[in-house]
Amino acid sequence: MSNFRRIANFVAGQKVWLPLAALLVMPAQTPAATRSSQLPVVPKWGRFELALKSSVNYSNPVQEVTLSAVFVSPQGETNRVSGFWDGGKIWRVRFSPDLPGRWMFTVSCTDKSNAGLDNQTGEFVCTAPLNKTVLDRHGPVRVARDRRHFEHADGRPFLWLGDSAGDAARRSDLNDWRLYASIRAQQRFTAAHWTVAPGRDVKGDTAFTITNGFAINVNFFQRLDEKVDALNRAGLLSAIVPLQESGLVDDALPEDQATLLVRHAVARWGANHIAWLLAFEGDSLGRNMDRWKRIGRAVFGDRDHAPVVLLPGETHWLLDEFRSEAWVDVFGFPATTTTDDSLQWMLAGPLSVEWRKAPPRPILNLSPPAESAPNGDDARHLLWWNSLMNPTAGVSYAALPVMTWTTNATTDSNVRPRNLPQWREALFLPGAKSVALLAEIFGSIDFRRLRPAQSLLTRQPGLQSPGRHIAVATTEARDLTVIYVPEDRTVELSLPVLPPLPSITWINPRTGRRSPAVALVSGNTCQFSTPDPGDWLLVMKTGK
Repeated sequence: MSNFRRIANFVAGQKVWLPLAALLVMPAQTPAATRSSQLPVVPKWGRFELALKSSVNYSNPVQEVTLSAVFVSPQGETNRVSGFWDGGKIWRVRFSPDLPGRWMFTVSCTDKSNAGLDNQTGEFVCTAPLNKTVLDRHGPVRVARDRRHFEHADGRPFLWLGDSAGDAARRSDLNDWRLYASIRAQQRFTAAHWTVAPGRDVKGDTAFTITNGFAINVNFFQRLDEKVDALNRAGLLSAIVPLQESGLVDDALPEDQATLLVRHAVARWGANHIAWLLAFEGDSLGRNMDRWKRIGRAVFGDRDHAPVVLLPGETHWLLDEFRSEAWVDVFGFPATTTTDDSLQWMLAGPLSVEWRKAPPRPILNLSPPAESAPNGDDARHLLWWNSLMNPTAGVSYAALPVMTWTTNATTDSNVRPRNLPQWREALFLPGAKSVALLAEIFGSIDFRRLRPAQSLLTRQPGLQSPGRHIAVATTEARDLTVIYVPEDRTVELSLPVLPPLPSITWINPRTGRRSPAVALVSGNTCQFSTPDPGDWLLVMKTGK
């Protein structure tokens, strides 16, 4: 049996481990793309793309046939991905290699009579990673081993600082979207979350049609290809909501069709730097819950995938129902408003203890109220509260004209220059500056070790007034403590919680200005007074 035949049998599922030498043998037949003496070259964590031409015409390709490919690494490990229809007779397979060396692949089609798609083989060479962005240098984002936060493929910490872009990717033209991505990257955002469906794009198209049966709108998705690439080139993670659903099951896309839509998105963008947000509202009968369990298992359950974030909207209690679903990597929840009742629910309700439940998962707020206050106080308070109420994995921000991609010119007489679209003006609301300062502050400490620690306070003013809630997080060794004081002029701690030889600093979250902190000790307590009125951050580290 030839080396190539043995590899094909391995790919077909016989699980025969081959020696490395066998994997380096050129196959007897290769597709046209690899018949030249120069094999395709792809950087580590880059994207290999294969275009195939079907020999069969299908009336509805996404419903009549499926395409998959198995890639064999230089070490003999296998990676299975799905292909996707890209219009006419064209099908594509996209794959991101994670190991330098020569890779081999076999493409299979469920229609074995389709000679253009089935049993196609080839290889490419993976080289060193690019050095353009943090994603290029350090690799895809994944959940870290402690299941509390995120990291890149090489272990570098990743702090999720997401912009809730909503309809923006669909509704923007490409040049404006590139400008958006560039500005958000400069503002230290690390991710942008946006929705594929429902909704129309800049050309008035939708992701799918159901007039003559469910069908993918290829032009719609091809335009979004460029938007996903633009985010990644700016160094931003593309956090994609393939299908956002309300709690009205009767109005939802049928389950098999919803599964096809999500599968298409995963096949098309799975080789990019992405995360998946499954956003839906539950219902009183649990039908949506069971529906999305089945969709998730069908799409993600049998293969490696980018992080999957579950966001059950206001029906947050459904998180417990998905706790045993291994394909769910992250739990998301909606950030609340700054009314007393809403803050009380967020700061002292069930979500405040979610992080203690097993098995652990990173916890993110993913649908914050859009910034509207002129001074940005509400947005800044929510950013810091949400950063410290659970083990610090990240936080999200929203500006309404960006989410809705409002292109009308601003009518604010105080804005200069005038006649800019509202989405562009909204990129520079005060909350965006708060995100940059949050990134700077967390970048200077080992935020991964922080855990909520309200017990360190001897007095919590938030019990009487939720808007005065002081958020506290510390490490197990108590060698690092971070305290957010939104309003009060003093914070009182138990003296034994202070680290030995502490270095204690006040940081102004509005400006980044740092000031030394002085403690007033009385008995077993100590008080720290803020330098000035307004919200402040107290950072205590073990001195060196």
